[in-house]
Amino acid sequence: MTIIFGLIVTLGCMLGGFVAMGGHVGVIWQPWEYVIILGASLGTFIVANPMKTIKDVGVALKQVAVGDIPKKDDYLIILGCLFNLMREMRSKSKADMERHIDAPHESAIFTAFPKILAHPRLLTFICDYIRLILMGNARTHEIESLMDEEILTMRADKLKAYQSLVAVSEGLPALGIVAAVLGVIKAMGALDQSPEVLGHLIGAALVGTFAGIFFSYAVFTPLATQIKIVREKRMRQYLVIKQTLLAFMNGAIPQIAVEHGRKAISDLYRPSVEELEQQTISAGSAPIELKKAS
Repeated sequence: MTIIFGLIVTLGCMLGGFVAMGGHVGVIWQPWEYVIILGASLGTFIVANPMKTIKDVGVALKQVAVGDIPKKDDYLIILGCLFNLMREMRSKSKADMERHIDAPHESAIFTAFPKILAHPRLLTFICDYIRLILMGNARTHEIESLMDEEILTMRADKLKAYQSLVAVSEGLPALGIVAAVLGVIKAMGALDQSPEVLGHLIGAALVGTFAGIFFSYAVFTPLATQIKIVREKRMRQYLVIKQTLLAFMNGAIPQIAVEHGRKAISDLYRPSVEELEQQTISAGSAPIELKKAS
């Protein structure tokens, strides 16, 4: 919603100011200039990126459009699931816990949190480090180093969509000049025409420079920035898991460990102590058992 509103404000102020200066909006409407600029940008984007990144840009733009970022309830779900897992690790045997992480879709712990099951990467992250904790040989700083490395790798992958759009944005002004040069070449072929016709052709050529700069700084750069913001916020979930499990490994009881995770959440989406306590109380009262395979 903010993207649409921002574009409306940008276009409104730009076109309104142009008209107020006595300009004619029709002069700016040069569709073939836009085809040259945006078509060349699309082509270079396809050349510069593998298909996986191209598809991920589409996913990222959809996430930006719908505001698909973790909210307070999502963090409560993660902390509630971790609380259950840590509570079970304190009271059950290693074999019992391994059944939960080896078959999460059959585990009552995980099936109580369907949003986590619907997020395969997040589920794998949790299960992998619970498994390492159960092994009992890894030290806390080793687990922390491994988590940091994996989070950095995931972050680099998730920001490829952002980087690819930034590259497009940086190239748009130059492609605008290309479109303008082509327009000037066309105008040079009409030097025998009247000054009115020649002026129209030169004005149309200059629209290419305008369009390249406008699309770069008013459209693609803001979109790329929004992708980075959304992806960074989605990565915050892994940092919450990291802080919670590390606190547990250092000897904190589950109630204190989830508080460590809560503190890693941004103020805007951080649940209160009372909300977290209610979540852990409801999680603690739920019976934990492994579902039988059908």
